[in-house]
Amino acid sequence: MRLFSATIATETNTFSPLPTSLRSYQDEGWYRPGELPDDVPRSFSAPLFVARRRARAEGFTLIEGSCFATHPSGTTSRDAYEAMRDEVLVQIHAALPLDGLLLGLHGAMVAYGYDDVEGDIIVRARAIVGPDCVIAVELDPHCHLTVKRVQESDLIMLYKEFPHTDIVERAEELLTLMLRAIRREVRPVSAVYDCRQLGAYPTTEPWMRGFIDRIKAMEGQDGILSISICHSFPYADVPEIGVRVLVIADGDKARAEALATALGQELVEVRGQTAPPYMDVEQAIDAALATEGGPVVLADPADNPGGGAPGDNTTILRRLIDRDLQDVAVGPIWDPIAARLCFDAGIGARLALRFGGKIASTSGLPIDAEVEVTALATDAWQMFGETRVNLGDCAAIRIGGVEVVLITERSQAMGLELFRNVGIEPTARKLILVKSTNHFRGAFGLVAKRVIYVDADGPIPRDYRLLPFKKIQRPLWPLDDDAPPSLIF
Repeated sequence: MRLFSATIATETNTFSPLPTSLRSYQDEGWYRPGELPDDVPRSFSAPLFVARRRARAEGFTLIEGSCFATHPSGTTSRDAYEAMRDEVLVQIHAALPLDGLLLGLHGAMVAYGYDDVEGDIIVRARAIVGPDCVIAVELDPHCHLTVKRVQESDLIMLYKEFPHTDIVERAEELLTLMLRAIRREVRPVSAVYDCRQLGAYPTTEPWMRGFIDRIKAMEGQDGILSISICHSFPYADVPEIGVRVLVIADGDKARAEALATALGQELVEVRGQTAPPYMDVEQAIDAALATEGGPVVLADPADNPGGGAPGDNTTILRRLIDRDLQDVAVGPIWDPIAARLCFDAGIGARLALRFGGKIASTSGLPIDAEVEVTALATDAWQMFGETRVNLGDCAAIRIGGVEVVLITERSQAMGLELFRNVGIEPTARKLILVKSTNHFRGAFGLVAKRVIYVDADGPIPRDYRLLPFKKIQRPLWPLDDDAPPSLIF
């Protein structure tokens, strides 16, 4: 049995001020065949990582392709995408004949000239491997589950958890189903229900937690092989955006359609009820101070680098400083220039530093303050579930009672290592401000006395009606009041 695995992945915010070039991938995740580290999985490469381990144990042949990935940001340049895509396609052709093609993609990547990057990759790969090769794809639930990619694949599986702590677990399940399909033990058929809506669906909230747990219990029962909920990525102006339900059954299309419809209708019935409540900046700070004990975690989703934002908005940070709060930790603030100045100054130095507020009109004004450099860390990282995420060189600075982690490699807050790398113990702080929508909950939620979501003025608004969409298929709730759902595949 011969399998091939490769990755091309990013999450594209088409409204982001940050363009994505070939260098963006080379700086973050650029591994040619055989180069992917074998110590811990990188989130984008979980299928290859899992297949490598299983091939050794189970004896099938794995041909490794390239793995290219970068942090969420703006649209990828056409030349960069085509160069990466064509390299992988050449590798697929050279690996023939193949029984299986295992792809680790994101699902919300956009390049200039390609609104459906993953669909383009899958269609071209299918033309090479032929109709009998099993194509299996792992996607992020914040993807665009287009009809094209479902038509051309045999198996698509999305992570179930948000925060995405189950990337490796889903890759294991996907590979197992793929091997069963290759051996003709199962015959996957798919159905997709389009809920015609946008929304937020964190599995740390009670309704979605129960919904996902019920879905997990359904898999493997009554001929249902897999169920995936596409949350969609609402900060992309592409036609097939929106919440969708994918059900894969064993040879029974009608069964898949019926379950996809039933689950999709449940999601329609709770439109607008699945996201956590938000407070404005002053309300959030007041609520944190009124909470007995700590740490209290304030989340700033509007400036989440994991959604394509720069991660340098200063609005909440400025109020924390102005109010002279104590025992506060803030991170990360992406500012490579300020971090470099701190490295040049050294630990213990006091200097007048301008930081944050650089990239976008929504970044706020820079902070100008006399700071103390309290710690420095080179080539730092944080954990996200079982995967490792790079932070680059990090500097910790103190302004009064507020400590800030400056990073050189843009990322959202995911693991407690973000602070511990530079000697800040988050559990000993009264208040922690993190740049993240919900991924922080995997680690910070375990130590938080309370979590408060803040609706600030960063570039990723919570109200999707504020986004200047031009390409999306309408009607779509909440942009339109009347947006009837339907079975589309």
